[in-house]
Amino acid sequence: LERDDQICELKVQDIIISRKGADYLVNVAHFIDDLLEKFYNIDRFYNVNSQEDLIGKLVVGLAPHTSAGVIGRIIGFTDAEVCFAHPFFHAAKRRNCDGDEDAIMLLMDALLNFSHSYIPEKRGGKMDLPLIITTRIDPREIDKEAHNMDTLFRYPIDFYEATLLHKHPKEFETTMGLVACKLGTPQQYEGFGFTNDTSDISEGPAASSYKTLKTMMDKIEAQLRLATIIRAVDDADVACKVIERHFLPDILGNLRAFSKQTIRCPLCNTVYRRVPLRGTCPKCGGKLTLTVHKKSVEKYLDLAKELSTRYNLPDYAVQRIALVEKSIKSLFSNEKIKMTKLSDFL
Repeated sequence: LERDDQICELKVQDIIISRKGADYLVNVAHFIDDLLEKFYNIDRFYNVNSQEDLIGKLVVGLAPHTSAGVIGRIIGFTDAEVCFAHPFFHAAKRRNCDGDEDAIMLLMDALLNFSHSYIPEKRGGKMDLPLIITTRIDPREIDKEAHNMDTLFRYPIDFYEATLLHKHPKEFETTMGLVACKLGTPQQYEGFGFTNDTSDISEGPAASSYKTLKTMMDKIEAQLRLATIIRAVDDADVACKVIERHFLPDILGNLRAFSKQTIRCPLCNTVYRRVPLRGTCPKCGGKLTLTVHKKSVEKYLDLAKELSTRYNLPDYAVQRIALVEKSIKSLFSNEKIKMTKLSDFL
């Protein structure tokens, strides 16, 4: 980099992090150095005093709900609450972080403060942990979605003419310079073009609305409001897909988990497959509690019913919601069982 207005191609494992995240990493670096010096009696490693001192430091990138981290190098900062990185870097983390929380940690932190003894034994305990760390990204081993990215600086006229004839995209893979055509060559890492210039990559929203909107209802309303504005989008179809692909699988999954759940003692953390006959924890006598609760099963039901009515969804979707509601009622309420008090008979 020779001047401020120069455009440099981002290396595969170089990243630009948010300044808020940089402030946090500075504090983490101080903690790591104190730990090395005062606990392990060895020299400090980072010696960081400001954000700029983080330039060149190695980090581990980790996508939500995964266990495979990827080594990256900090080369700059942005005021936006994002992590700018090469598509290969995000693809190597095994998950697209669209609208979700991405994570980076200092490499020394991941190596020094990790132990299998820290991993919870409960289900899902191995998620969000760098159990595996990729040191070098091989484009041939990442998600194939990144292989479909074109690398041209300018689209040829043949491409636009082909769209009018509805030709199959595979006929233009070579013409469009897809990454898939460069795998195994030196060009698989560099020479990627772009078609639209900008004076500042941080000119867009500073933070994703997925983070600023607090409740799920707010997020759904924003998504449907956007679908209503865009002429090419059918807002009713969006509402139907949200219900069928998100709400109903979540409700049914939690319903299944509720019926198969274990019982836990909050005092000694002992887990029982069935409720003990005595009704309390046999080990410590503590009060037992459920691991899956009724609210987690029903949390999207009312919202799904409201959306189905508002957008007049197809009968099939409405009937699926009704069947799910019937299953929930059959589990949580029984008309044959009625709670009564002695005063009811007076």
